[in-house]
Amino acid sequence: MTDIISHSAFAEVAALLVLASGIGFVGLMLRQPLIVSFIAVGLLAGPSGLDLVRSDEQIDLLSELGIALLLFLVGIKLDVKLIRSLGPVSLLTGLGQVAFTSVFGYLIGLALGLGHVTSLYVAVALTFSSTIIIVKLLSDKREIDALHGQIALGFLIVQDLVVVLAMIVLSAVGIGAEAEGAGGVVMVLLSGVALVALVILFVRYVATPLTEKLAQASELLVIFAIAQAALFAAIGDLVGLGKEVGGLLAGVSLASTPFRETIAARLAPLRDFLLLFFFIALGATLDLSLLGSHVTAAAVFSAFVLIGNPLIVLAIMGALGYRKRTGFLAGLTVAQISEFSLIFIAMGVALGHVPPEALGLVTLVGLVTIAASTYMITYSNRLYALFEPVLGVFERTGTPREAEDGGAPAFASYDVLIFGLGRFGTAVGVRLRDKGVRVLGIDFNPVAVRRCRQLAIDTEYGDATDPEFIASLPLAHARWIVSTVPVHPSGLSHADARNTLIQLTRAGGYRGRIAVTSHSRSDTDELHDAGADVVLEPFQDAADRAADILTGGERPKRTDIPEIASEEPLDA
Repeated sequence: MTDIISHSAFAEVAALLVLASGIGFVGLMLRQPLIVSFIAVGLLAGPSGLDLVRSDEQIDLLSELGIALLLFLVGIKLDVKLIRSLGPVSLLTGLGQVAFTSVFGYLIGLALGLGHVTSLYVAVALTFSSTIIIVKLLSDKREIDALHGQIALGFLIVQDLVVVLAMIVLSAVGIGAEAEGAGGVVMVLLSGVALVALVILFVRYVATPLTEKLAQASELLVIFAIAQAALFAAIGDLVGLGKEVGGLLAGVSLASTPFRETIAARLAPLRDFLLLFFFIALGATLDLSLLGSHVTAAAVFSAFVLIGNPLIVLAIMGALGYRKRTGFLAGLTVAQISEFSLIFIAMGVALGHVPPEALGLVTLVGLVTIAASTYMITYSNRLYALFEPVLGVFERTGTPREAEDGGAPAFASYDVLIFGLGRFGTAVGVRLRDKGVRVLGIDFNPVAVRRCRQLAIDTEYGDATDPEFIASLPLAHARWIVSTVPVHPSGLSHADARNTLIQLTRAGGYRGRIAVTSHSRSDTDELHDAGADVVLEPFQDAADRAADILTGGERPKRTDIPEIASEEPLDA
């Protein structure tokens, strides 16, 4: 088999893809993100493993295109407005975490004997968290719109900006100095200013009308986006800024167009495919026999990232007035390093600033922290319950920031409490309110809370799985608790919020009736067994009512919910 591969680049790529599929499947069973599987493929396919990588030039070409495309997609989603909308918490938390990790990471590196330059490189690399992994995990848990999810997105954008600045400085100082000393640095900086000016002109006069024309053929729009990424990456490399910065500026050049989400969605699978070859090229440069010498340092740095990063986020958010639960959940999202960490160190190795051993060290840290943080984020609520007794030091009395978000209730008691203010929950709340029922709506999404307030429904910001929050609610006089919280996409019904809500409210002394939503017969039976008095099946109920109307039944007068133009629709 090895002899066949050595004579055919096509057979080599085919073997690598088969290997990636197999390891990716194992990673899927272990609930690990693709990045972990890709790194494992690179290590296994390298010279210390199966030694499958022979077509170095072709693999390197695909690797460089993958990096350019990755940074292109970062640039096209670089939405600085989100930071402004979230206020100081994103800036302070993002910059605070970067500063904390950089300073203490540098000191740890020196203590481990890495040297000043290597310690600085490793420390900066440890500040980057993986936006791809965090967004995927939070989306899977339906927490991307929760307060801690929005804050996490905000400081991830701050980290992305730091990545951009770090790579620009590294490219300018490293490549420019390598070429012509101080004069070379100045030329690289001037070239960077010229390229930025070109991007500004392109955005102002060309980007939107051009993409509107190209969008008439969606395939052509995608090809143009890839060409834009490759062209700017080539220009960036030519003027000394590097392919990475060029690819990022290509994304920024299209970030203001109305088609940026379409472009990003179409290119995401191609990005994942090409990034595989980056990790394969990375693995081909690593000697597994030498990685054992980095185990101690990797363990220390991994513990630092897994524990230190969440703690600094928790401390900053606590000082800003957020509850310990919000700070804890947001802090867990930065308990790993990202693919950018490896790219950053690889640039340092290519420039001769750090030895190849540093790349092996950071790769080990990446494997440990990404794998561990995946489980930490997935089981964040259980971890919070475990550590909650010792987290009180991170919470200010009264939590003024979240009290402002939630608002004070208008009544001392309510007839109905509705958990989950998506389309269905909001519609139920409006109809009950119109019938004179006193309703309190509860959601973990600040946008949903604001919207329902505009619809004159009393609302509270809170989590249906938080025992402290449930205990603070006016349950004594409520006749109904209604949960329209979405089903967890994992399908593990024992772990979803509906069962937890039933258990917490009953444990808190609630004696009224409980109604929950279900979208499957098996869930319906299980929820009845868990203690639900009524299980609502929105799709089945709507189908029954539609059948009645179509067969001559009288249709009741409809209560429309006013549209709020300033907000995007929420999923149920």
